[in-house]
Amino acid sequence: MPESRSSKPVSPQPLPGARHSRPVAVVTALDEVLRDALVASLLLDAEGLLALRYEVAEDSSALRRLVVAADGVREDELVDLAHPCVSCAMREDAVPTLARLAGLPEVTGILLAPPLSADPSIVAGTLRPHEDAWHLASAVALAAAGTASEDLLGDATLAERGLRWADGDARSVGEALAAQLEYSDVIVLSGEADGPGAELVEHLRAPEQRLLHDPFAVAVPDVLGGRLDHAAALRRRDARYVEPYGGPTDHGTWTLDLLCERPFHPGRLLANIEALGGGRLRGRGRFWVPDRPDSICQWDGAGGQVSIGAVWRTGAELPTTRLVVTGQDPEDLPRVRDAFARSLLTPQEWARGLAPWLGAEDPLAPWLGERDARV
Repeated sequence: MPESRSSKPVSPQPLPGARHSRPVAVVTALDEVLRDALVASLLLDAEGLLALRYEVAEDSSALRRLVVAADGVREDELVDLAHPCVSCAMREDAVPTLARLAGLPEVTGILLAPPLSADPSIVAGTLRPHEDAWHLASAVALAAAGTASEDLLGDATLAERGLRWADGDARSVGEALAAQLEYSDVIVLSGEADGPGAELVEHLRAPEQRLLHDPFAVAVPDVLGGRLDHAAALRRRDARYVEPYGGPTDHGTWTLDLLCERPFHPGRLLANIEALGGGRLRGRGRFWVPDRPDSICQWDGAGGQVSIGAVWRTGAELPTTRLVVTGQDPEDLPRVRDAFARSLLTPQEWARGLAPWLGAEDPLAPWLGERDARV
């Protein structure tokens, strides 16, 4: 463990108007070593700081709860849950535990580390209504620059890595890591700062997200000195507001901003979906189809897996189709661009309006639901 950055540990300073509220940072990662390195470094640098860590207990519906301080483990218990899901774990155990720990006079802040692969938007969303003696100061996501390209764009699943939360968790590694990086207001990237992995992260992060290098160089105020903006974090993940961020291209990373007022042709979308979403890509966005003009559909893809669904209702105006796709293999760029163009209604089809689609067969119903279903 590297030496502390100061000779005297510091204490997090309370925010104005939150004098008695303890700051809590949600720390997520796929790599246990990286996460624990950051947590240990911060514990050694701050008086009164505790880590509340959860681990999945194998072959059980229980979670292992650990409370750790700079001088060692304070608590180590198995917690039985009614349902093995993120929201249940946070609601049933983390909420009362945070309240209990925040009530201890010697505690100045808490680092909450849910099990590896947890989605921080679910963790924070479940915790927010219960803020009182504590408040959410930040969401921190850790990743290794050396493996970021493979983790985000490769086809490995959480099950194959031994990282799934529970039986039935079919997410890809890329899907889980992208969710952590895109929600969090602080990203900590270890390893080479100018390699292909770091370049890819630059393309995926929004300008307002702080990017820090080296877990041991992260200071206590970086993670406990602010207030988590949950609405802004959710907006970054909202396909209705997707936009390209761009970034360096020294290692061949590219981002396509595919935007059109025309909808996808349902049949051609199905025919082109592998060309549009397959391979080593991270793609996000929204689309619509002419046989359900009242629905905005979400597109979310990583590592060759794509999920689509009718998520929102349109307003007074017709929606637009916009996909933002990032990759690093040069041959994928023209393939994706051309597949997007082929999937759209042609200008001639668009000129005929939506009337020809009334009552038409809906080949996307297995994925988007029946047309009369609420979205």
